[in-house]
Amino acid sequence: MDLTVSTAVLAASTAEAVRLLPAPALGGVLLTAGADGLGLAAVAPDHALRLDRPALVHTGGEALVPLRPLAETVRALDAEEVRVSVEESRLVVRAPGGRFALPLLDRGLHPGVAAPPPAAGSVAGRTLRGALEAVASAASREDALPIFTGVRMWTEGDVLTLLATDRYRMALATLDWTGGRLDALAPAAALSALARGLGAAPSVGLGADSDRLGLTWGPDSFATALLAVPFPDERARELVRAQPSGAVELDAEALVAALRRASPYAGPRGTVTLAGWDGELRVISSDPHSGESEQVVKASVSGGRLGATYQARYLLDALRPFAGRTVRIEHQDGLRPTVFTAPPDGGAAVTCVVVPMRV
Repeated sequence: MDLTVSTAVLAASTAEAVRLLPAPALGGVLLTAGADGLGLAAVAPDHALRLDRPALVHTGGEALVPLRPLAETVRALDAEEVRVSVEESRLVVRAPGGRFALPLLDRGLHPGVAAPPPAAGSVAGRTLRGALEAVASAASREDALPIFTGVRMWTEGDVLTLLATDRYRMALATLDWTGGRLDALAPAAALSALARGLGAAPSVGLGADSDRLGLTWGPDSFATALLAVPFPDERARELVRAQPSGAVELDAEALVAALRRASPYAGPRGTVTLAGWDGELRVISSDPHSGESEQVVKASVSGGRLGATYQARYLLDALRPFAGRTVRIEHQDGLRPTVFTAPPDGGAAVTCVVVPMRV
């Protein structure tokens, strides 16, 4: 194998593989040089990644090499292009003034990278990225309850819905869908890591079989194992069907700034109280050891007064999808969930839910 490739392209591709597959099989990435350029493929116990990149191929072939050392080597180079070739038992990376040789791994021990499930339909890449970033953060990070570590996704007609919850908060996003039926529960951590690379893709295909969810964009693909547990669909959807006793509308970023200023005074539980009346929302936090703070944010208040205590970090996560927009906060009596929404902006329609704390 012998090829010349852009340093920036190779560095970005290997960095993406490290981010998506922190522990690939044998620690390696399979490089394949052919008529279409350079292919990179890596597989982990639950994930698989394929990337195709343009390159000038002098001699075709393939090589299995350690992923992280290759990524770190290329990232540190400032040359415009690098020459990559196999020489005896080494993969050699050459740049002006430098030569770097990585040991080849045993290709025969590598399990191979299976193709992802065929796409059932597609969504706009930028919209999917926004939806995943909004929803995946609401999933649980506790593996003891794997059912809540996933993003639930299903289609109804021309709408794709994504939903995640950790029982104390929930996020739901709906976006335009073109295609057939999709029904899956996939790991939120994997989808969250993948999301940032999808924004530039005009279209992303999604498909699932009995074991895996596959995403394809351009020549690239990513597959992840499904979570084989039943999700409480109807119970989760019921949470967004609010019967509000009142509502508050205000600039989301103004509330975020106030919450961040209040956080140092929120104590070990990180709690803040929101109280809305007479055209303003008060953000209050206090702790015997940390001190206390009270701020006023201009708001439109209707119906019953809001007065509830929340985990500040949950509020910040719920407000993140609405940056730069006016957010509507619908509160309900007692400890029933508080619902955050905003008018559609051309992307995914996002609804976030936060459960107040018992004081």
